Amino acid sequence: MTDQKNPFELMMAQAQEMAKAMNPALESFSPKGLEKMWPTMPKEFMEMSFGRGLNKDGLDAKTRLLLTLAGLTMLGAQSDTHVRMTVRHALEAGATKDEIAETIAQMSMFAGIPSMTRAMEIAREVLEEDRKEEPGT
Repeated sequence: MTDQKNPFELMMAQAQEMAKAMNPALESFSPKGLEKMWPTMPKEFMEMSFGRGLNKDGLDAKTRLLLTLAGLTMLGAQSDTHVRMTVRHALEAGATKDEIAETIAQMSMFAGIPSMTRAMEIAREVLEEDRKEEPGT
């Protein structure tokens, strides 16, 4: 019997080979490394850009980020980086850990338990990192 890879694995292997041919440094590329280069925006900047900066009666940045987190969960939490960054930004915008967990849990009704579980696992990683950075923990 032949050991055949599925089409997705073949496509990923081909893309990695192409990336290495274009730039050998991409061989060791890590999305988490790229994520660490993107800082968490200050709450004031998020309010100006995504909150009430353009529409004083509109949604605040915290609510917008919780909606974004709900949408990412609905998509099956396919992008760890996007979920992690959204959780970090939501915390910075004033969301509590309970509000983040509730937002993700609410999506179980619409996206299903697997999507909710995956998003919760990713969020938990961020929340644990946040707790480690708190003084006195």
